[in-house]
Amino acid sequence: MLILSGLIGIFSGLAAVILKFMVHSIQGFLTEGFYKEYANFMYIIYPLIGISAAYLLGRYILNDVGGHGIPDVLFNISKKASLIPRIKIFSRVLTSALTVGFGGSVGLEAPMVVTGSAIGSNVGFLVHLNPKKRSLLIGCGAAGAISAIFGAPIGAVIFAIEVILLEISTAAFIPLLIASVMGSITSMVLIGKEFLFNFQLKESFTASHMPYYLLLGIICGLVSLYFSRMVLATEKVIEDIGDQWMRTMYGGALLGVMVFFLPPIYGEGYNTLNILIEGDYSKILDNSIFFSSIENPAMILIFLGLIVLVKPIASAVTIGSGGSGGIFAPSLFVGGIVGFLFAYSNNMLDLHISLPVAHFTLVAMCGLMAGVQHSPLSAIFLIAEITGGYELFVPLMFVSAIAYTTSAHFEKDSIYKLQLKDQGKHLPETKDQELLDTINISHVIERDLLPIHPDAQLRNLIDLVKISKRNIFPVVDQNKLLCGIITLDDFRGIMFDPEKQEKVVIRQLMHSPPEILLATDNMQSAMEKFERSGAWNLPVVEDGRYLGFVSKSRIFNTYRKRLISQKHD
Repeated sequence: MLILSGLIGIFSGLAAVILKFMVHSIQGFLTEGFYKEYANFMYIIYPLIGISAAYLLGRYILNDVGGHGIPDVLFNISKKASLIPRIKIFSRVLTSALTVGFGGSVGLEAPMVVTGSAIGSNVGFLVHLNPKKRSLLIGCGAAGAISAIFGAPIGAVIFAIEVILLEISTAAFIPLLIASVMGSITSMVLIGKEFLFNFQLKESFTASHMPYYLLLGIICGLVSLYFSRMVLATEKVIEDIGDQWMRTMYGGALLGVMVFFLPPIYGEGYNTLNILIEGDYSKILDNSIFFSSIENPAMILIFLGLIVLVKPIASAVTIGSGGSGGIFAPSLFVGGIVGFLFAYSNNMLDLHISLPVAHFTLVAMCGLMAGVQHSPLSAIFLIAEITGGYELFVPLMFVSAIAYTTSAHFEKDSIYKLQLKDQGKHLPETKDQELLDTINISHVIERDLLPIHPDAQLRNLIDLVKISKRNIFPVVDQNKLLCGIITLDDFRGIMFDPEKQEKVVIRQLMHSPPEILLATDNMQSAMEKFERSGAWNLPVVEDGRYLGFVSKSRIFNTYRKRLISQKHD
Protein backbone atom coordinates (compact mmCIF):
# COMPACT_ATOMS: atom_id res chain seq x y z
CA MET A 1 0.00 0.00 0.00
CA LEU A 2 2.82 2.43 0.79
CA ILE A 3 4.53 1.76 -2.55
CA LEU A 4 1.25 2.02 -4.44
CA SER A 5 0.31 5.27 -2.70
CA GLY A 6 3.64 6.80 -3.68
CA LEU A 7 3.23 5.77 -7.32
CA ILE A 8 -0.33 7.06 -7.41
CA GLY A 9 0.83 10.38 -5.95
CA ILE A 10 3.47 10.68 -8.70
CA PHE A 11 1.04 9.87 -11.52
CA SER A 12 -1.62 12.19 -10.10
CA GLY A 13 0.93 14.99 -9.79
CA LEU A 14 2.08 14.38 -13.35
CA ALA A 15 -1.51 14.53 -14.62
CA ALA A 16 -2.06 17.81 -12.73
CA VAL A 17 1.05 19.34 -14.29
CA ILE A 18 0.01 18.22 -17.78
CA LEU A 19 -3.49 19.66 -17.34
CA LYS A 20 -2.23 23.00 -16.03
CA PHE A 21 0.26 23.25 -18.89
CA MET A 22 -2.43 22.50 -21.48
CA VAL A 23 -4.88 25.04 -20.06
CA HIS A 24 -2.34 27.83 -19.70
CA SER A 25 -1.02 27.15 -23.22
CA ILE A 26 -4.50 27.32 -24.72
CA GLN A 27 -5.41 30.47 -22.79
CA GLY A 28 -2.12 32.14 -23.69
CA PHE A 29 -2.54 31.33 -27.38
CA LEU A 30 -6.14 32.56 -27.49
CA THR A 31 -5.68 35.80 -25.54
CA GLU A 32 -2.20 36.79 -26.71
CA GLY A 33 -2.27 40.25 -28.26
CA PHE A 34 -5.47 41.39 -26.55
CA TYR A 35 -5.31 45.11 -25.73
CA LYS A 36 -6.28 45.73 -22.14
CA GLU A 37 -7.84 49.07 -23.08
CA TYR A 38 -10.52 47.45 -25.24
CA ALA A 39 -13.16 44.79 -24.80
CA ASN A 40 -12.55 41.85 -27.10
CA PHE A 41 -15.45 40.26 -28.93
CA MET A 42 -13.58 36.96 -29.20
CA TYR A 43 -14.61 36.38 -25.58
CA ILE A 44 -18.13 35.74 -26.87
CA ILE A 45 -17.02 32.97 -29.23
CA TYR A 46 -14.35 31.15 -27.25
CA PRO A 47 -16.56 29.48 -24.56
CA LEU A 48 -18.96 28.16 -27.20
CA ILE A 49 -16.08 26.61 -29.14
CA GLY A 50 -14.51 25.10 -26.03
CA ILE A 51 -17.71 23.59 -24.62
CA SER A 52 -18.75 22.23 -28.02
CA ALA A 53 -15.32 20.67 -28.60
CA ALA A 54 -15.29 19.16 -25.09
CA TYR A 55 -18.76 17.70 -25.58
CA LEU A 56 -17.92 16.26 -29.02
CA LEU A 57 -14.73 14.69 -27.69
CA GLY A 58 -16.44 13.25 -24.62
CA ARG A 59 -19.59 12.08 -26.39
CA TYR A 60 -18.27 10.52 -29.57
CA ILE A 61 -14.65 9.57 -28.85
CA LEU A 62 -14.06 9.13 -25.12
CA ASN A 63 -17.61 8.08 -24.18
CA ASP A 64 -17.32 10.23 -21.05
CA VAL A 65 -19.27 13.48 -21.22
CA GLY A 66 -18.25 16.13 -18.68
CA GLY A 67 -20.40 17.09 -15.74
CA HIS A 68 -19.80 16.82 -12.02
CA GLY A 69 -16.54 15.28 -10.93
CA ILE A 70 -16.32 14.97 -7.15
CA PRO A 71 -19.99 13.94 -6.65
CA ASP A 72 -19.47 11.08 -9.11
CA VAL A 73 -16.37 9.94 -7.21
CA LEU A 74 -18.32 9.94 -3.95
CA PHE A 75 -21.10 7.90 -5.54
CA ASN A 76 -18.65 5.37 -6.98
CA ILE A 77 -17.06 4.87 -3.57
CA SER A 78 -20.38 4.45 -1.80
CA LYS A 79 -22.44 2.51 -4.32
CA LYS A 80 -20.07 0.96 -6.88
CA ALA A 81 -17.45 -0.71 -4.69
CA SER A 82 -14.91 2.07 -5.38
CA LEU A 83 -14.70 1.18 -9.07
CA ILE A 84 -14.13 4.14 -11.39
CA PRO A 85 -14.10 3.60 -15.19
CA ARG A 86 -10.60 3.43 -16.65
CA ILE A 87 -11.41 6.02 -19.31
CA LYS A 88 -11.59 8.72 -16.62
CA ILE A 89 -7.82 8.46 -16.10
CA PHE A 90 -7.35 10.74 -19.09
CA SER A 91 -10.81 11.77 -20.36
CA ARG A 92 -11.32 14.58 -17.86
CA VAL A 93 -7.82 15.94 -18.51
CA LEU A 94 -8.64 16.41 -22.19
CA THR A 95 -12.21 17.69 -21.89
CA SER A 96 -11.50 20.07 -19.01
CA ALA A 97 -8.43 21.45 -20.84
CA LEU A 98 -10.68 22.40 -23.75
CA THR A 99 -13.45 23.71 -21.50
CA VAL A 100 -11.32 25.90 -19.21
CA GLY A 101 -8.73 26.82 -21.83
CA PHE A 102 -11.43 28.35 -24.01
CA GLY A 103 -12.95 30.26 -21.10
CA GLY A 104 -15.31 27.84 -19.36
CA SER A 105 -15.95 29.37 -15.94
CA VAL A 106 -15.04 26.32 -13.85
CA GLY A 107 -12.02 24.93 -12.04
CA LEU A 108 -9.50 22.20 -12.75
CA GLU A 109 -9.47 20.73 -9.24
CA ALA A 110 -12.54 18.51 -9.71
CA PRO A 111 -11.30 17.00 -13.01
CA MET A 112 -7.92 16.39 -11.38
CA VAL A 113 -9.56 14.73 -8.38
CA VAL A 114 -11.48 12.49 -10.81
CA THR A 115 -8.28 11.69 -12.70
CA GLY A 116 -6.28 10.94 -9.55
CA SER A 117 -9.17 8.92 -8.11
CA ALA A 118 -9.48 6.92 -11.33
CA ILE A 119 -5.75 6.18 -11.21
CA GLY A 120 -6.07 4.97 -7.61
CA SER A 121 -9.18 2.89 -8.28
CA ASN A 122 -7.77 1.15 -11.34
CA VAL A 123 -4.40 0.46 -9.72
CA GLY A 124 -6.28 -1.11 -6.82
CA PHE A 125 -8.36 -3.20 -9.21
CA LEU A 126 -5.26 -4.26 -11.13
CA VAL A 127 -3.63 -5.69 -8.00
CA HIS A 128 -6.91 -7.23 -6.77
CA LEU A 129 -7.48 -5.09 -3.67
CA ASN A 130 -10.82 -5.11 -1.90
CA PRO A 131 -13.22 -2.11 -2.12
CA LYS A 132 -12.06 -0.63 1.19
CA LYS A 133 -8.42 -0.51 0.09
CA ARG A 134 -9.42 0.74 -3.36
CA SER A 135 -11.24 3.62 -1.72
CA LEU A 136 -8.07 4.47 0.20
CA LEU A 137 -6.13 4.55 -3.08
CA ILE A 138 -8.85 6.80 -4.51
CA GLY A 139 -8.18 9.16 -1.61
CA CYS A 140 -4.45 8.95 -2.38
CA GLY A 141 -5.10 9.98 -5.97
CA ALA A 142 -7.23 12.93 -4.87
CA ALA A 143 -4.63 14.04 -2.32
CA GLY A 144 -1.81 13.81 -4.86
CA ALA A 145 -3.74 15.88 -7.40
CA ILE A 146 -4.75 18.66 -4.98
CA SER A 147 -1.25 18.79 -3.52
CA ALA A 148 0.28 19.17 -6.98
CA ILE A 149 -2.14 21.94 -7.96
CA PHE A 150 -1.85 24.10 -4.84
CA GLY A 151 1.47 23.04 -3.37
CA ALA A 152 -0.40 22.36 -0.13
CA PRO A 153 0.27 18.74 0.93
CA ILE A 154 -1.36 19.02 4.38
CA GLY A 155 -4.49 20.66 3.01
CA ALA A 156 -4.65 18.00 0.30
CA VAL A 157 -4.55 15.15 2.83
CA ILE A 158 -7.28 16.73 4.93
CA PHE A 159 -9.37 17.35 1.80
CA ALA A 160 -9.10 13.67 0.89
CA ILE A 161 -10.26 12.67 4.38
CA GLU A 162 -12.93 15.33 4.85
CA VAL A 163 -14.54 15.26 1.40
CA ILE A 164 -13.63 11.97 -0.29
CA LEU A 165 -13.20 9.32 2.42
CA LEU A 166 -15.16 10.88 5.33
CA GLU A 167 -13.79 8.40 7.91
CA ILE A 168 -10.36 6.86 8.08
CA SER A 169 -8.13 4.96 10.50
CA THR A 170 -4.74 6.14 11.71
CA ALA A 171 -2.95 3.40 9.77
CA ALA A 172 -4.65 4.45 6.53
CA PHE A 173 -3.52 8.02 7.14
CA ILE A 174 0.09 7.18 6.18
CA PRO A 175 -0.56 6.31 2.50
CA LEU A 176 -2.41 9.61 2.09
CA LEU A 177 0.61 11.48 3.44
CA ILE A 178 2.95 9.68 1.06
CA ALA A 179 0.71 10.28 -1.97
CA SER A 180 0.29 13.95 -1.12
CA VAL A 181 4.03 14.49 -0.68
CA MET A 182 4.84 12.69 -3.92
CA GLY A 183 2.24 14.72 -5.82
CA SER A 184 3.70 17.97 -4.51
CA ILE A 185 7.29 16.91 -5.25
CA THR A 186 6.35 15.86 -8.79
CA SER A 187 4.89 19.29 -9.44
CA MET A 188 7.92 21.04 -7.92
CA VAL A 189 10.37 19.00 -10.01
CA LEU A 190 8.54 19.65 -13.28
CA ILE A 191 7.42 23.28 -12.93
CA GLY A 192 9.25 24.54 -9.83
CA LYS A 193 7.48 26.37 -7.03
CA GLU A 194 5.22 28.38 -9.35
CA PHE A 195 1.93 27.29 -7.86
CA LEU A 196 -1.44 28.96 -8.36
CA PHE A 197 -0.72 31.53 -5.66
CA ASN A 198 2.64 33.09 -4.95
CA PHE A 199 2.08 35.33 -2.00
CA GLN A 200 3.83 36.02 1.27
CA LEU A 201 2.11 37.80 4.13
CA LYS A 202 3.52 41.26 4.76
CA GLU A 203 1.25 42.33 7.59
CA SER A 204 0.68 40.76 10.99
CA PHE A 205 -2.61 39.54 12.35
CA THR A 206 -4.24 41.95 14.80
CA ALA A 207 -6.71 40.81 17.45
CA SER A 208 -8.70 44.03 17.08
CA HIS A 209 -9.86 42.77 13.67
CA MET A 210 -11.75 39.82 15.16
CA PRO A 211 -15.20 41.55 15.19
CA TYR A 212 -14.74 42.19 11.49
CA TYR A 213 -13.80 38.56 10.91
CA LEU A 214 -16.97 37.54 12.73
CA LEU A 215 -19.05 39.63 10.34
CA LEU A 216 -17.04 38.32 7.41
CA GLY A 217 -17.73 34.73 8.49
CA ILE A 218 -21.48 35.34 8.55
CA ILE A 219 -21.36 37.01 5.15
CA CYS A 220 -19.33 34.13 3.73
CA GLY A 221 -21.87 31.65 5.06
CA LEU A 222 -24.75 33.50 3.41
CA VAL A 223 -22.86 33.91 0.14
CA SER A 224 -22.06 30.17 0.29
CA LEU A 225 -25.76 29.47 0.52
CA TYR A 226 -26.43 31.75 -2.46
CA PHE A 227 -23.60 30.10 -4.41
CA SER A 228 -24.87 26.54 -3.83
CA ARG A 229 -28.51 27.28 -4.52
CA MET A 230 -27.79 29.38 -7.59
CA VAL A 231 -25.61 26.61 -9.06
CA LEU A 232 -28.35 24.02 -8.49
CA ALA A 233 -31.13 26.29 -9.79
CA THR A 234 -29.18 27.16 -12.94
CA GLU A 235 -28.41 23.50 -13.61
CA LYS A 236 -32.12 22.68 -13.40
CA VAL A 237 -32.92 25.42 -15.92
CA ILE A 238 -30.26 24.07 -18.29
CA GLU A 239 -31.58 20.51 -17.89
CA ASP A 240 -35.07 21.66 -18.89
CA ILE A 241 -33.67 22.38 -22.36
CA GLY A 242 -34.35 18.93 -23.76
CA ASP A 243 -31.79 18.47 -26.51
CA GLN A 244 -28.12 18.33 -25.50
CA TRP A 245 -26.96 20.26 -28.56
CA MET A 246 -29.44 23.02 -27.78
CA ARG A 247 -28.06 23.12 -24.23
CA THR A 248 -24.55 23.37 -25.63
CA MET A 249 -25.44 26.15 -28.07
CA TYR A 250 -27.53 28.21 -25.67
CA GLY A 251 -25.17 27.66 -22.74
CA GLY A 252 -22.02 28.44 -24.71
CA ALA A 253 -23.55 31.61 -26.16
CA LEU A 254 -24.81 32.80 -22.76
CA LEU A 255 -21.44 32.13 -21.15
CA GLY A 256 -19.69 34.04 -23.94
CA VAL A 257 -21.85 37.10 -23.29
CA MET A 258 -21.12 36.93 -19.55
CA VAL A 259 -17.38 36.64 -20.18
CA PHE A 260 -17.49 39.57 -22.62
CA PHE A 261 -18.97 41.91 -20.01
CA LEU A 262 -17.08 40.41 -17.04
CA PRO A 263 -13.72 39.08 -18.34
CA PRO A 264 -12.42 37.94 -14.90
CA ILE A 265 -14.86 35.00 -14.99
CA TYR A 266 -12.94 33.61 -17.99
CA GLY A 267 -11.48 30.28 -16.89
CA GLU A 268 -10.54 29.60 -13.28
CA GLY A 269 -10.00 33.24 -12.28
CA TYR A 270 -6.95 32.67 -10.07
CA ASN A 271 -5.06 35.46 -11.87
CA THR A 272 -7.73 37.88 -10.66
CA LEU A 273 -7.29 36.67 -7.09
CA ASN A 274 -3.52 37.20 -7.32
CA ILE A 275 -4.17 40.75 -8.52
CA LEU A 276 -6.47 41.45 -5.56
CA ILE A 277 -4.06 39.92 -3.05
CA GLU A 278 -1.10 41.87 -4.44
CA GLY A 279 -3.11 45.11 -4.38
CA ASP A 280 -2.86 45.98 -8.09
CA TYR A 281 -6.56 46.78 -8.41
CA SER A 282 -6.23 48.74 -11.64
CA LYS A 283 -5.85 45.50 -13.63
CA ILE A 284 -9.32 44.28 -12.65
CA LEU A 285 -11.02 46.16 -15.47
CA ASP A 286 -8.57 45.09 -18.19
CA ASN A 287 -10.15 43.89 -21.47
CA SER A 288 -13.59 45.03 -20.34
CA ILE A 289 -15.99 47.69 -21.60
CA PHE A 290 -15.54 49.41 -18.22
CA PHE A 291 -11.80 50.06 -18.66
CA SER A 292 -12.34 53.82 -18.89
CA SER A 293 -13.64 53.79 -15.28
CA ILE A 294 -10.39 52.35 -13.96
CA GLU A 295 -9.81 55.29 -11.59
CA ASN A 296 -13.29 55.07 -10.09
CA PRO A 297 -13.27 52.97 -6.86
CA ALA A 298 -17.05 52.72 -6.85
CA MET A 299 -16.94 51.20 -10.34
CA ILE A 300 -14.48 48.56 -9.16
CA LEU A 301 -16.83 47.64 -6.31
CA ILE A 302 -19.85 47.39 -8.64
CA PHE A 303 -17.85 45.38 -11.18
CA LEU A 304 -16.67 42.86 -8.58
CA GLY A 305 -20.11 42.70 -6.97
CA LEU A 306 -21.59 41.66 -10.31
CA ILE A 307 -18.93 38.97 -10.62
CA VAL A 308 -19.95 37.53 -7.22
CA LEU A 309 -23.55 37.29 -8.45
CA VAL A 310 -22.76 35.96 -11.92
CA LYS A 311 -19.89 33.51 -11.26
CA PRO A 312 -22.08 30.68 -9.81
CA ILE A 313 -24.41 31.00 -12.80
CA ALA A 314 -21.48 30.94 -15.23
CA SER A 315 -20.04 27.83 -13.55
CA ALA A 316 -23.36 25.98 -13.66
CA VAL A 317 -23.93 26.96 -17.30
CA THR A 318 -20.47 25.67 -18.23
CA ILE A 319 -21.06 22.25 -16.65
CA GLY A 320 -24.71 21.95 -17.64
CA SER A 321 -23.91 22.75 -21.27
CA GLY A 322 -21.57 19.80 -21.61
CA GLY A 323 -18.29 21.26 -20.36
CA SER A 324 -15.99 19.56 -17.87
CA GLY A 325 -14.91 21.14 -14.60
CA GLY A 326 -15.87 21.71 -11.00
CA ILE A 327 -16.97 24.34 -8.51
CA PHE A 328 -13.90 24.09 -6.24
CA ALA A 329 -12.09 26.99 -7.96
CA PRO A 330 -15.25 29.11 -8.44
CA SER A 331 -15.98 28.92 -4.71
CA LEU A 332 -12.45 30.12 -3.89
CA PHE A 333 -12.76 32.80 -6.56
CA VAL A 334 -16.05 34.17 -5.23
CA GLY A 335 -14.73 33.99 -1.65
CA GLY A 336 -11.65 36.02 -2.51
CA ILE A 337 -13.76 38.72 -4.14
CA VAL A 338 -16.17 38.82 -1.19
CA GLY A 339 -13.25 39.32 1.21
CA PHE A 340 -11.76 42.03 -1.00
CA LEU A 341 -15.08 43.87 -1.25
CA PHE A 342 -15.52 43.69 2.51
CA ALA A 343 -12.13 45.17 3.35
CA TYR A 344 -11.85 47.55 0.38
CA SER A 345 -15.27 49.13 0.96
CA ASN A 346 -14.48 49.51 4.67
CA ASN A 347 -11.22 51.31 3.87
CA MET A 348 -12.79 53.40 1.11
CA LEU A 349 -15.47 54.64 3.49
CA ASP A 350 -12.77 55.30 6.11
CA LEU A 351 -14.67 53.51 8.86
CA HIS A 352 -13.50 52.77 12.40
CA ILE A 353 -10.32 50.87 11.56
CA SER A 354 -8.31 50.16 8.40
CA LEU A 355 -8.37 46.50 7.33
CA PRO A 356 -5.62 44.56 5.50
CA VAL A 357 -7.21 43.78 2.15
CA ALA A 358 -4.96 40.80 1.40
CA HIS A 359 -5.75 39.14 4.73
CA PHE A 360 -9.50 39.43 4.27
CA THR A 361 -9.28 38.24 0.67
CA LEU A 362 -7.48 35.07 1.71
CA VAL A 363 -9.60 34.40 4.78
CA ALA A 364 -12.84 34.81 2.82
CA MET A 365 -11.58 32.23 0.31
CA CYS A 366 -11.38 29.85 3.25
CA GLY A 367 -14.88 30.86 4.40
CA LEU A 368 -16.54 30.20 1.03
CA MET A 369 -14.81 26.86 0.64
CA ALA A 370 -15.95 25.82 4.12
CA GLY A 371 -19.51 26.98 3.47
CA VAL A 372 -19.98 25.57 -0.02
CA GLN A 373 -18.12 22.28 0.28
CA HIS A 374 -18.68 21.76 4.03
CA SER A 375 -14.97 21.12 4.46
CA PRO A 376 -13.78 23.65 7.07
CA LEU A 377 -10.54 21.86 8.00
CA SER A 378 -9.45 21.48 4.37
CA ALA A 379 -10.11 25.18 3.80
CA ILE A 380 -8.08 26.23 6.84
CA PHE A 381 -4.94 24.27 5.97
CA LEU A 382 -5.18 24.92 2.24
CA ILE A 383 -5.17 28.70 2.63
CA ALA A 384 -2.63 28.55 5.47
CA GLU A 385 -0.20 26.67 3.23
CA ILE A 386 -0.88 28.96 0.28
CA THR A 387 0.21 31.97 2.36
CA GLY A 388 3.47 30.24 3.25
CA GLY A 389 2.89 30.30 6.98
CA TYR A 390 0.38 30.24 9.80
CA GLU A 391 0.13 33.94 10.55
CA LEU A 392 -3.56 33.89 9.63
CA PHE A 393 -4.35 30.60 11.34
CA VAL A 394 -6.58 32.16 14.03
CA PRO A 395 -8.83 34.14 11.66
CA LEU A 396 -8.87 31.22 9.21
CA MET A 397 -10.19 28.92 11.93
CA PHE A 398 -12.68 31.50 13.15
CA VAL A 399 -14.12 32.48 9.77
CA SER A 400 -14.19 28.88 8.58
CA ALA A 401 -16.22 27.82 11.64
CA ILE A 402 -18.64 30.75 11.40
CA ALA A 403 -19.16 30.36 7.64
CA TYR A 404 -19.70 26.61 7.91
CA THR A 405 -22.14 26.99 10.82
CA THR A 406 -24.09 29.73 9.03
CA SER A 407 -24.35 27.73 5.81
CA ALA A 408 -25.16 24.43 7.56
CA HIS A 409 -27.94 26.14 9.55
CA PHE A 410 -29.89 26.63 6.31
CA GLU A 411 -28.56 23.67 4.32
CA LYS A 412 -27.15 20.59 6.06
CA ASP A 413 -25.67 19.02 2.91
CA SER A 414 -22.66 20.14 0.92
CA ILE A 415 -23.11 21.12 -2.72
CA TYR A 416 -21.69 17.74 -3.76
CA LYS A 417 -24.41 15.83 -1.91
CA LEU A 418 -27.07 18.24 -3.17
CA GLN A 419 -25.95 17.63 -6.76
CA LEU A 420 -26.21 13.88 -6.22
CA LYS A 421 -29.69 14.21 -4.70
CA ASP A 422 -30.81 16.19 -7.75
CA GLN A 423 -29.71 13.19 -9.83
CA GLY A 424 -31.75 10.88 -7.62
CA LYS A 425 -28.65 9.50 -5.92
CA HIS A 426 -28.39 9.46 -2.14
CA LEU A 427 -25.27 8.88 -0.09
CA PRO A 428 -25.41 7.31 3.38
CA GLU A 429 -25.07 9.78 6.22
CA THR A 430 -22.79 7.57 8.32
CA LYS A 431 -20.49 4.58 7.91
CA ASP A 432 -23.16 2.43 9.60
CA GLN A 433 -25.63 3.36 6.88
CA GLU A 434 -23.00 2.78 4.22
CA LEU A 435 -22.33 -0.73 5.55
CA LEU A 436 -26.06 -1.42 5.80
CA ASP A 437 -26.53 -0.38 2.16
CA THR A 438 -24.06 -3.06 1.07
CA ILE A 439 -26.63 -5.68 2.13
CA ASN A 440 -29.04 -6.57 -0.65
CA ILE A 441 -32.54 -7.70 0.24
CA SER A 442 -32.14 -10.73 -2.02
CA HIS A 443 -29.27 -11.87 0.22
CA VAL A 444 -31.39 -12.01 3.39
CA ILE A 445 -34.70 -13.40 2.11
CA GLU A 446 -35.89 -16.43 4.05
CA ARG A 447 -37.77 -18.93 1.89
CA ASP A 448 -38.53 -21.63 4.46
CA LEU A 449 -41.98 -20.27 5.36
CA LEU A 450 -44.73 -22.56 4.06
CA PRO A 451 -47.39 -20.83 1.93
CA ILE A 452 -51.08 -21.70 1.86
CA HIS A 453 -53.89 -20.92 -0.60
CA PRO A 454 -56.58 -18.44 0.53
CA ASP A 455 -59.36 -20.96 -0.27
CA ALA A 456 -57.77 -23.78 1.74
CA GLN A 457 -59.39 -25.03 4.94
CA LEU A 458 -58.12 -24.62 8.47
CA ARG A 459 -57.23 -28.30 8.62
CA ASN A 460 -54.84 -27.82 5.71
CA LEU A 461 -53.10 -25.10 7.69
CA ILE A 462 -52.85 -27.37 10.74
CA ASP A 463 -51.10 -29.95 8.56
CA LEU A 464 -48.51 -27.26 7.73
CA VAL A 465 -48.10 -26.38 11.40
CA LYS A 466 -47.05 -29.95 12.09
CA ILE A 467 -44.07 -29.72 9.70
CA SER A 468 -43.25 -26.02 9.86
CA LYS A 469 -40.57 -24.51 12.05
CA ARG A 470 -42.09 -21.02 11.75
CA ASN A 471 -45.22 -19.44 13.19
CA ILE A 472 -46.01 -17.25 10.16
CA PHE A 473 -47.70 -18.51 7.00
CA PRO A 474 -47.93 -16.44 3.80
CA VAL A 475 -51.26 -16.69 1.99
CA VAL A 476 -50.49 -17.05 -1.71
CA ASP A 477 -52.86 -17.76 -4.63
CA GLN A 478 -52.23 -19.92 -7.69
CA ASN A 479 -50.43 -17.05 -9.44
CA LYS A 480 -47.98 -16.67 -6.53
CA LEU A 481 -49.55 -13.33 -5.60
CA LEU A 482 -49.43 -12.45 -1.91
CA CYS A 483 -52.97 -12.17 -0.50
CA GLY A 484 -52.11 -11.78 3.19
CA ILE A 485 -50.49 -13.55 6.13
CA ILE A 486 -51.57 -15.72 9.05
CA THR A 487 -49.77 -16.14 12.33
CA LEU A 488 -50.18 -18.95 14.82
CA ASP A 489 -51.88 -16.54 17.21
CA ASP A 490 -54.63 -15.93 14.64
CA PHE A 491 -56.03 -19.46 14.92
CA ARG A 492 -54.57 -20.84 18.13
CA GLY A 493 -57.97 -20.76 19.88
CA ILE A 494 -59.79 -22.79 17.20
CA MET A 495 -57.10 -25.04 15.80
CA PHE A 496 -58.21 -28.07 17.90
CA ASP A 497 -61.95 -27.66 17.12
CA PRO A 498 -62.84 -30.37 14.53
CA GLU A 499 -65.88 -28.45 13.29
CA LYS A 500 -63.89 -25.26 12.76
CA GLN A 501 -61.18 -27.21 10.97
CA GLU A 502 -63.68 -28.18 8.24
CA LYS A 503 -65.71 -24.97 7.96
CA VAL A 504 -63.22 -22.14 8.43
CA VAL A 505 -61.28 -21.15 5.31
CA ILE A 506 -57.98 -19.32 5.31
CA ARG A 507 -59.46 -16.24 3.66
CA GLN A 508 -61.44 -15.63 6.86
CA LEU A 509 -58.36 -15.74 9.06
CA MET A 510 -55.74 -13.95 7.00
CA HIS A 511 -54.90 -10.27 7.38
CA SER A 512 -52.65 -7.78 5.64
CA PRO A 513 -49.03 -7.55 6.77
CA PRO A 514 -48.13 -4.31 8.59
CA GLU A 515 -45.68 -3.44 5.80
CA ILE A 516 -44.52 -5.03 2.55
CA LEU A 517 -40.95 -4.99 1.36
CA LEU A 518 -40.24 -4.62 -2.34
CA ALA A 519 -37.44 -6.54 -3.99
CA THR A 520 -36.10 -3.18 -5.21
CA ASP A 521 -35.98 -1.59 -1.75
CA ASN A 522 -32.58 -0.74 -0.34
CA MET A 523 -31.77 -1.84 3.19
CA GLN A 524 -32.21 1.66 4.61
CA SER A 525 -35.76 1.74 3.30
CA ALA A 526 -36.37 -1.76 4.63
CA MET A 527 -35.21 -0.82 8.13
CA GLU A 528 -37.46 2.23 8.09
CA LYS A 529 -40.43 -0.06 7.34
CA PHE A 530 -39.44 -2.35 10.21
CA GLU A 531 -39.21 0.57 12.60
CA ARG A 532 -42.48 2.07 11.41
CA SER A 533 -44.43 -1.18 11.68
CA GLY A 534 -42.81 -2.59 14.80
CA ALA A 535 -42.77 -6.00 13.07
CA TRP A 536 -39.99 -8.55 13.36
CA ASN A 537 -40.75 -10.27 10.02
CA LEU A 538 -42.01 -8.71 6.78
CA PRO A 539 -42.90 -10.30 3.41
CA VAL A 540 -41.02 -9.46 0.22
CA VAL A 541 -42.81 -9.15 -3.11
CA GLU A 542 -41.82 -8.41 -6.68
CA ASP A 543 -44.61 -7.13 -8.94
CA GLY A 544 -47.03 -8.48 -6.34
CA ARG A 545 -45.56 -11.99 -6.45
CA TYR A 546 -44.48 -13.48 -3.15
CA LEU A 547 -40.72 -14.12 -2.78
CA GLY A 548 -40.23 -14.83 0.91
CA PHE A 549 -39.79 -13.08 4.27
CA VAL A 550 -37.06 -10.92 5.76
CA SER A 551 -36.47 -10.86 9.50
CA LYS A 552 -34.69 -8.32 11.64
CA SER A 553 -32.54 -11.04 13.16
CA ARG A 554 -31.29 -12.11 9.71
CA ILE A 555 -30.42 -8.51 8.84
CA PHE A 556 -28.60 -7.97 12.15
CA ASN A 557 -26.66 -11.19 11.75
CA THR A 558 -25.60 -10.27 8.19
CA TYR A 559 -24.69 -6.77 9.32
CA ARG A 560 -22.54 -8.19 12.12
CA LYS A 561 -20.68 -10.46 9.69
CA ARG A 562 -20.04 -7.56 7.30
CA LEU A 563 -18.80 -5.40 10.18
CA ILE A 564 -16.37 -8.09 11.35
CA SER A 565 -15.15 -8.60 7.79
CA GLN A 566 -14.62 -4.86 7.33
CA LYS A 567 -12.60 -4.62 10.53
CA HIS A 568 -10.41 -7.52 9.43
CA ASP A 569 -9.81 -5.74 6.10
